[in-house]
Amino acid sequence: MTVPALKQSILDVIGNTPMVELHRSLESRGLKGRLLAKLEYFNPGFSKKDRIALEIIREARARGSLKEGQAVVELTSGNTGTGLAIVCRALGHPFVAVMSRGNTMERARMMQALGAEVFLVDQAPESPRGQVSGRDLALVETRTQEMVRERNAFRADQFLTQENVLAHERHTGPEIWEQSRHGVDVFLDFAGTSGTFTGVTRFLRQKKKDLRAYLVEPANAAVLSGKPVTRDSHKIQGGGYNMPDLPLLDKSLITACIQVTDEEAMEGSRILASEEGIFGGVSAGAHMAAAMQLLQTREQGSTIAFLIPDSGLKYLSTDLYP
Repeated sequence: MTVPALKQSILDVIGNTPMVELHRSLESRGLKGRLLAKLEYFNPGFSKKDRIALEIIREARARGSLKEGQAVVELTSGNTGTGLAIVCRALGHPFVAVMSRGNTMERARMMQALGAEVFLVDQAPESPRGQVSGRDLALVETRTQEMVRERNAFRADQFLTQENVLAHERHTGPEIWEQSRHGVDVFLDFAGTSGTFTGVTRFLRQKKKDLRAYLVEPANAAVLSGKPVTRDSHKIQGGGYNMPDLPLLDKSLITACIQVTDEEAMEGSRILASEEGIFGGVSAGAHMAAAMQLLQTREQGSTIAFLIPDSGLKYLSTDLYP
């Protein structure tokens, strides 16, 4: 029996998450191929965003743009904020999270428990409750800029900083490659900041030139696919903000874009939970729905890898798990 070594800091627990091959859900549907799910809720903040939080703060400290004891401020849907709350607490930085009230309250309460100040921004009048739109995000951005000035703070800026990409190019991608025993044909990812998609795909393409990479979008707000936006709010939290230009997205890496409806994403989450024992959030369900869609069509027989970005525990106040 191999016992993991004693860790000296919570920061040492970030990354090296397990990856699981899914069998039951494929066999029950007669699908040919393999699905490999990387369980990012094994990170201490229960999401993949712990990785970028650590990379951003460590690099900023190393180059001197973040001073000892200086406050950190960030716009967040909750997961990056949770990661930053953990990293900042460990390294001695006050952290202020700015988040839309459209995100689940579990996230705000978790950040507060971890020592963060959390400022909640009201949604735009026309935005449905629990569905963060591009207009909502713009309101959060305005408040975030104000907080940076008020606190003389360092802005983590996850939509712009290259550390977001590098965290996944340096760590997540190599982990996927080794855990899959160099056997991945396809990687797919839901478009949030797109740091995960760009970083992981960039690394995997170095190892396998013909790797296919699919970007997943909400069906009603598929702007990256060039499709008309029928409704820019949806239930897949953490992305799909109706932003046609994502600074971190390397569009040359995209094989194709795939659209997933709210209903398909939620059903995907429920399949993962009830059939595979994987309790993920709604973006995990979007990945599952997209992967099964691919196995039924253009990627029959392929090995598809994707992340379970966060935990279903962050969605218990929604109708994801009734």
